[in-house]
Amino acid sequence: MDDRFNTASGWVLFAGIVALGASIASGMYFHADDNSYPEGEDFGYFVKGEETGTEEAGPDLGTLLANADAAAGEKVFAKCTACHTIDQGGANGIGPNLYGVMGTAIGAHAAGFAYSSALTEKGGQWTWENMNEWLKSPRGFAAGTKMSFAGLSKPEDRANVMEFMATYGGAPAKPAPAPVDAAPAEGEDAPGAGPGPVEGAEAGAAEAAGAMSADQPVPAANAAGDNEGATKVD
Repeated sequence: MDDRFNTASGWVLFAGIVALGASIASGMYFHADDNSYPEGEDFGYFVKGEETGTEEAGPDLGTLLANADAAAGEKVFAKCTACHTIDQGGANGIGPNLYGVMGTAIGAHAAGFAYSSALTEKGGQWTWENMNEWLKSPRGFAAGTKMSFAGLSKPEDRANVMEFMATYGGAPAKPAPAPVDAAPAEGEDAPGAGPGPVEGAEAGAAEAAGAMSADQPVPAANAAGDNEGATKVD
């Protein structure tokens, strides 16, 4: 019994030693611990992450506001009603009542509301430009604000919401849309400009005039006068 057990144990130990040796040998052969790539070899490809934080250029704020839709803004403003009221005389909630907020002092509009110091110390007024930046990113506009809303990323949504808010208590004058560039496109003539002179046209016209003078038929009267006194040759 003991001999068989010892024999079996020996074979198991031997098999383990063989397996360990094979593992070490294969690791050395295939460079398992080497994370570098062989020179001149390409293994797959790397995927570059999409860059964030940049906003595509679009219409200026004045142009957006000129085309803003208060009805569309009311739908977007529904996201704000969890914290704000906007009707005249409405109560403050988690956020202040927003009736007539456009054009008022930042952090001082709603009486009795405890604004964060980030807003009260911001200064300035709720102009269209400031409100646009606030709606885009409250924390970016006033770092440390208590407002947890992430913001509206679409410029059109912000313009529509401000247009809707302006119907409740008014707002200051809107910024004017940026002037449209009226410069002619590449390859086009400026307005009122005609084609320039054709090279050689002046010289060609002069030559044509000379040729016409030489080839014009002589009137009969002049031809008779010119032949007077001529000697008739038989």
